[in-house]
Amino acid sequence: MPLLMLDLDNTLVDRDAAFSDAVAAFLTKHGLPATDLTWVMTVDAGGYTARHDVAAAMTDRYEDAVPATEIHALLDHGAADRVVLTDASREAVDKAQVDGWTCVIVTNGRTAQQEAKIRRMGLDRLVQGWVISEEVGRKKPEPEIFHAAADAVGVSLTDAWVIGDSPHADIAGAIALGLQSVWVSSGRSWTQGSFRPTHVAKDVATAINYVISAPR
Repeated sequence: MPLLMLDLDNTLVDRDAAFSDAVAAFLTKHGLPATDLTWVMTVDAGGYTARHDVAAAMTDRYEDAVPATEIHALLDHGAADRVVLTDASREAVDKAQVDGWTCVIVTNGRTAQQEAKIRRMGLDRLVQGWVISEEVGRKKPEPEIFHAAADAVGVSLTDAWVIGDSPHADIAGAIALGLQSVWVSSGRSWTQGSFRPTHVAKDVATAINYVISAPR
């Protein structure tokens, strides 16, 4: 059975939209300027800024207005409590498995937070497994996390595909292992000159449908 490795944040789910909604609610609750939404999202950088650095920046900015516990609660649960798996994404994953693919989530992040997202959306009942960087001690694009994903479901990396939104973490990671890949653009343009994905798709459902229709 061929292996399909799927990124979680901003691939299977729109993590940035969920976090943006949580931040907007946080600002309203504490009577903070709505315009600070742009500042928080910039500091967060799509989840790639280390949590402790985001917490430090927000604590410094809001120390007189918001308890540190409220900031930590936002960062720990804000996106996880609001993420949504679209019907199209769910149907595409299901179709991939019907077509004989083994689907495993490969995500960077903290175990508690990422597993909360996976379980909230029922992805734990939809995919064959998942690996999270904190749990395995390696993060994308390091090859070890992709090997851990294959080991988790007992499938070889031979003929595997990687689908993700990050040129560095997902696509470069796939290329380093000689794997085929689909970059989820979400309306962005590819800007890397030294490497390219096998294919570019507008969203994860389109990406999955491309993979399962490609010649094996």
